[in-house]
Amino acid sequence: MSRTTSRLRTSLIVAVFAVGALTLSGCSAISGLFPKEAARDAETQEISEAGEADVFTLAVGDCFNDQEADEIDSVEAIPCSDAHDYEAFFAFDVSEDETFPGDEAITQVAEERCMAEFATFIGKTYEESTLDFNYLSPTEGSWESGDHEILCLVMGPQKTTGSLAGTAV
Repeated sequence: MSRTTSRLRTSLIVAVFAVGALTLSGCSAISGLFPKEAARDAETQEISEAGEADVFTLAVGDCFNDQEADEIDSVEAIPCSDAHDYEAFFAFDVSEDETFPGDEAITQVAEERCMAEFATFIGKTYEESTLDFNYLSPTEGSWESGDHEILCLVMGPQKTTGSLAGTAV
């Protein structure tokens, strides 16, 4: 378990933006201000076209690349068939308690559950694997808004292409 304690902890932040009225002429001027949203296949719900995805919309099976930030509210989601850093492999709710349990408690439960599910997803235990894991977890602020989900992420030593499910590496 020593590999997990030195990992970068990625946490979610709920960003509240006050958006004023924009007075711009022409649709092309407006569309250039906002990033393109990731598209999902209507039948499979997999990311079919790269684009911005709110972290609260990420699901098991989604892939995205690393970002240099302690707290994120969106990621560049991409089809798993493209080279990527992370693949979401398991999601669970920590608790329905109204009170935030604290960062240490969140870290402990995230590491335990993600590590336990790692072997099921990869086909090899975490200790035997060359892969690593991380997770997205709620902050105290997002907890108060009802976010109690931890999203477990698997990653290789370098970008991977395709799903890591059942690869036993």
